Amino acid sequence: MILYTFLIWIAQLLYRIVAFFHPKARLFVSGRANLFKRLNLALSENKNTIIWIHCASLGEFEQGRPIIESFKKQDPSIKILLTFFSPSGYEVRKNYALADYIFYLPWDTAQNAKRFIQITKPSLAIFIKYEFWYNYTYQLKKKNIPIISASSIFRPDQVFFKWYGLFFRNMLKQFTHFFVQNTQSSELLKNIGITQTTVAGDTRFDRVFEIAQHAAELEIVKKFKSHENIFVVGSLWPEDLEVLAPFINEHRQSLKFILAPHEISEPFITQIEQSMSAKTVRYSRATENIENYSVLIIDNIGMLSKLYRYGEFAYIGGAFGKGLHNILEAACYGVPIFFGNKNYQKFLEAKDLVIRGGAFAVENHTDLKKNFELLNNNPENFSLACEVTRSYVKENLGATSKIISFCKTILSS
Repeated sequence: MILYTFLIWIAQLLYRIVAFFHPKARLFVSGRANLFKRLNLALSENKNTIIWIHCASLGEFEQGRPIIESFKKQDPSIKILLTFFSPSGYEVRKNYALADYIFYLPWDTAQNAKRFIQITKPSLAIFIKYEFWYNYTYQLKKKNIPIISASSIFRPDQVFFKWYGLFFRNMLKQFTHFFVQNTQSSELLKNIGITQTTVAGDTRFDRVFEIAQHAAELEIVKKFKSHENIFVVGSLWPEDLEVLAPFINEHRQSLKFILAPHEISEPFITQIEQSMSAKTVRYSRATENIENYSVLIIDNIGMLSKLYRYGEFAYIGGAFGKGLHNILEAACYGVPIFFGNKNYQKFLEAKDLVIRGGAFAVENHTDLKKNFELLNNNPENFSLACEVTRSYVKENLGATSKIISFCKTILSS
């Protein structure tokens, strides 16, 4: 406990130092300035039930979002307190309409945790995926406030399952219930004496399926597609472009491509355009003759999840770098999916779909071309891959309803 507290204080100090040089660290520090004063001001008059949902960042928010929406749909009087650890989540979702209060999470010290819970008075706390904080869980348990872990996933190499992980195992034992993504996670927890688990899956499946069911038509994209087959590329990074550019140039006569960069910047969009021998157009400059172009470059944010509906194939970026981006948005449309083979193994859905034959981890341009042709030249292979991705999403729906049902029982008691 002493070591944990010491490390928390060291982390605070380092962030304050780095904030002088790094914009994200600066947001991390400034966002917590006068935090308790702002919490007091926001919640002092509240008389309604508060459910606290905590996410590390934007990815975890997408897992928590279906839970928030379901609570609000069933009982609009419930107040949602949404907290983030990272600026990557808070700065993007600080105006999210369905959360009543949105704040950074104060540092996990005993004093902060006690003060935070005294001010907010949650009736239930839901921590998403990997979020485990000793002082917050201790104070919640001390106040008899139920703590749920939602869409959590555990691996044997985590500190909880090491001989020296007693402190962290005790942290997990403060939780009321774990809704885990897979059987392995449930078994690992049982091996350390934690039996209050349900294998519910990942709430992101519910989220992307809901988006797909209500996706609006994009007239420009519809005109661009015309009657041609489309290869949609989502979250494109420079490392992915090295593999895709020669593939696009080789197939520009038989396929059309939609490219959605991960980061919208003029230098990168220019780089994309210069790497193409195919005829390109930016979405913001699309004209009535857009069907005459081979490559549509998306130069805005927020459209990606609506694009996959127009595709026959999808490529998801990030796996040649820090990590693969969301492949479920494409999978729910039942299309074969490609991505890099360097950093995808920690994503359960990617591993599952590769094993089942709905997704393909490619090493380079040659490998991408080979796997694409195995599908494109064989209708039976193509149909099988489509059915795999479509079925995988449908069989993993329902995590949100399981969590909500459990939470309603707890709240009513």
